[in-house]
Amino acid sequence: MTQVAVVGGGIGGLAAALFLGRRGHAVTVLERDGHRPGRDLDADFFDWRRPGVPQAAQPHGLLAPVRTVLRQEAPDVYDAMLRMGAGERNELEWFAERPPVRPGDDDLVTVQTRRIVLEAALHDAVHREPTVDVRLGEPAEGLVVDRRPGVPRVTAVRSGSGRYDADLVLDAGGRRSPVPGWLAEAGCRDAVVETHRTGIAYFCRWYRLRPEGPKDPGRVKAGSVAAFAVGGVFPSDNGTFAVFLTVSTADPTRGALLDPEVFERVARTFPAVAAWLDLRPEAVSGVLAMGGLDNRWTALSDAAGPIVTGLVGVGDAVTHTNPTMGQGVALALWAAQWVAGHVARAADDPAAFAAGHHRWAGRTLRPWFDVQVAMDRANEARLARPARRSPEPPTEAARGTAAVSACSWDDPVVMRARARIRHLVQPADEAYGTEEVRARVARWLAEHPDFTPGFDGPAREAWESAVRRT
Repeated sequence: MTQVAVVGGGIGGLAAALFLGRRGHAVTVLERDGHRPGRDLDADFFDWRRPGVPQAAQPHGLLAPVRTVLRQEAPDVYDAMLRMGAGERNELEWFAERPPVRPGDDDLVTVQTRRIVLEAALHDAVHREPTVDVRLGEPAEGLVVDRRPGVPRVTAVRSGSGRYDADLVLDAGGRRSPVPGWLAEAGCRDAVVETHRTGIAYFCRWYRLRPEGPKDPGRVKAGSVAAFAVGGVFPSDNGTFAVFLTVSTADPTRGALLDPEVFERVARTFPAVAAWLDLRPEAVSGVLAMGGLDNRWTALSDAAGPIVTGLVGVGDAVTHTNPTMGQGVALALWAAQWVAGHVARAADDPAAFAAGHHRWAGRTLRPWFDVQVAMDRANEARLARPARRSPEPPTEAARGTAAVSACSWDDPVVMRARARIRHLVQPADEAYGTEEVRARVARWLAEHPDFTPGFDGPAREAWESAVRRT
């Protein structure tokens, strides 16, 4: 049995504790927040003040790896989520007639739910696990580091109530984890941190469909795009859905979006949103904003090798990404699963375990971090473009990229490729690079010779008119 201490009881920390506990390891989770969710999902979601987790109240669409990992490691947790109202949507359901099934299609499923449903299900399972001790309201306050010759080794976590010895410590402290600072205080080399600011702000408002009304607007895209903003809808659990707007942090109208009436008027200028708001839902929140975002990669290894052993990270403590792709929970569960599957080596050969984790993270998590950084740079440049400047004629490359996206809504082969990218199955060059996909896109372009990339969202004048109108 391996002794594990977990700093932080968010999704990554709880999942790792559960997966480890079910393999017979002894786990102690130290979590600052004293609240245990699950008794009242709406109260937990709308009223639980969580300043350290701003994304908790924002919309989520849980990607396929979340469903896959939970069904492998904790099927009871996944079943509990479905019982609590989470829904499943396969990407290929867009087509009125389901295309012939291919291997892997059944995994291209988005779990439509608020984050709180997953958190409540994880808490219930972890608290039932006999070898896991979840200490809510007891924050970790520091590390015990053995500085004998060689690579320093973390051997325990300190809290206000004492010391927790461990063969392995997991940093699940999130994007504001104190662990790198504790390591520096202990005399370790600095963690390698790479940060990219995004310049993007999110605004959302939650609604609930009326019991006597329709459950959705039918075959409607989830999002619409303007030259300077994105607007869309996240269908969620128990009749709830979120409307979101994404703008540049430099947009002069962004402050006005905090007014619910302004937010709704502006949101209605996006066709995807208007279709849902036409169902006359009940608004169940104010406007929730999230900004100050970055993409940050943290490595506990540098050119000389691991800076410490006995400690690895999971979740945002390793890779914190702007939620454009919605990949955070998926990457956290991947990391939790890897740690649980390899933890026996942490006590026997801590240096090899630390090096193995670093290699695995670079091979498995880092590519998706790099994709997010590249996407955000492109989005920031587009959203920050002066609103009234005439758009430049698209290049042939831009026309080809836009054609792939447009074609996917008509062709299930291209939609499948798009879904495999969205669900972290394949990178874009592989998914779109097959002869079959290229042929389908070429045929679509031949059938649409006048195709020019465009936007289905509002012009700037319509946006500003909606902002000003009283």
